[in-house]
Formats: sequence, structure tokens, C-alpha cells
Amino acid sequence: MNSYKVILFYKYVDIESPAELVNQHLEWCSANDIKGRVFFAKEGVNGTVSGKIENIEKYKKHLTSFPVFEDIWFKEDDSNEHAFKKMHVRLKNQIVNGDLLDVSLKNRGKRLSPEELLKFYEEQKNFIIIDTRNGYESKIGKFRNAITPPMKNFREWKKIVDEDLKDYKDKTVVTYCTGGIRCEKASAYMVEQGFKDVYQLDGGIFNYIKKFPDTHWQGGMFVFDERRVVNPNSNEELKHIAECYFCGKPTSYYINCHNLDCDRIIVSCHECKVENDYCCSEECRRSPHRRNVYHG
Repeated sequence: MNSYKVILFYKYVDIESPAELVNQHLEWCSANDIKGRVFFAKEGVNGTVSGKIENIEKYKKHLTSFPVFEDIWFKEDDSNEHAFKKMHVRLKNQIVNGDLLDVSLKNRGKRLSPEELLKFYEEQKNFIIIDTRNGYESKIGKFRNAITPPMKNFREWKKIVDEDLKDYKDKTVVTYCTGGIRCEKASAYMVEQGFKDVYQLDGGIFNYIKKFPDTHWQGGMFVFDERRVVNPNSNEELKHIAECYFCGKPTSYYINCHNLDCDRIIVSCHECKVENDYCCSEECRRSPHRRNVYHG
């Protein structure tokens, strides 16, 4: 039985003094064995944390005790241990890195529920579905027929929209990301650039795969914690869409090359990551600047 939970959450809301929350929040989390990452900014909060079930319940009550966060939506997943090694709380200019501070959330796309997206697929609606995550995330998992821009980071979204997606302005467009936060601004920017019918998947991939695994999500969902990947599907044909960099076997796992001078993200099966010492090449295996290998 799983005795831990992992939760992710965000809220765009004006926070008068975000700096005052940072140290206070870190102290509370440390005292209650909560680990993960939480970012506060003038524009809101963004976080993902793990802890024992009873501590996560305390955390939810603590965060929602602040009036600005009282209606925050926690997306929850079970775990058998902490999904993070440490707790980090940071003050940021934005709660998700991107060149979109000038974008108004009043223009964000219409919310599309998982039930509605499923209906889009099953009724073969004429729509375009676009991944707003980084390219290395979509490499291991995506929605069926999704456009997956080769972004290195979210700061490239404006360029992608202006140069690569402009021909879809008159189409029905659905944007998606892990939990919904990137789509808030990604969809708003598309609306501001003249896209006529823009949606954002409400609650992101996380919300969809909880309700409808083994349907139109293919592969694993990249997560920014020690689990690396969440695999929602039991159907073998839908479990993996990527191949191991080393042996070509279907997999949905990835590693960062443990040569700190490289740090390249590569898809690797569990056997090959160990055999290659978590490195992408023989040269990196010989590097004196390698992380310690954790055989997990």
C-alpha cells in the first residue's frame, strides 16, 4: 500500500508580498517532512511536493489557509516514497519560465475537460492538438496525432507560434501541458496572435490520464521529480513511443548524462542506463566531472 503522495498545483493570482512567503514556507515544509519545489512570484504560485499522506493533508490545509490560495487545485498521485530528495522554495519573476510576462491571462484559451477531449477524438472532430512542453518531454509521451514542437524550453513558445503554427489560426486548436500551467499563457498568446478557436486541456495531461488511461495518451508522462516518468497505460501498444538510445528497445525512461559537462537528456532503458554508468558515451564515462551514480 502506498503511504506517500505527490501533489502538483499552481495558481495565477496577484500576491502582494511573495518574498515574505518564501522563508516561512520553507520552514513549515522542513518541520513537516515535505519535500519538493515551490515557486512564489508576484503573479502566483507553482509547486510540486511529496510527503506521507497525513503530511500532505496537513500541507494542503496549510496552503489553503491563505485566502489567495483557498481554492487551489491539487492534482494528486500515489507513491511508495518521497519523490524528491530536498525541499526548495524560491522567489521568482514568473512561476513558470517563459517570455510571456506581457501576455494577459484574460485572453487564455477556453477550458476543455478530459471528457470533452475524449469526445473530440472519438467523434473525429477536426482539431489540432499541440504540446506546449519541451521537446524532450514529448519525446517519451504525447497525445495521439499531437504536434510536438522541438522546443528546448518554454521561452521559445512565441517563436514557435509565430513561425511554425501560424497556418492553424483558423483551426480548432487544443493546447496541453503536464498540469495546465504552461497552457494558461501559451493559449493566451495564441489568442492574442489571432487564433480563432483555442482551448487548453483543463488540468493538463495529469488530469486526463487519471480518468482515461489506455485511450489517446501514448507513452509516459515526464515529471520533474525522482520518479522521472509516470506510465498510465496498461495496454502494451500504448506504453512506449520512444526507443532506448543505446539498444533501441521501447522505453519511456530518460536520464541526464552524468558527465556534468554534458548533462544531455537521453532516452534509455533501465538495463542500458546501468551498463553505461548513466552516461551517453564512453568519453562521458571517463569524465572526472561525473555525478555519483545512484543505482535506482
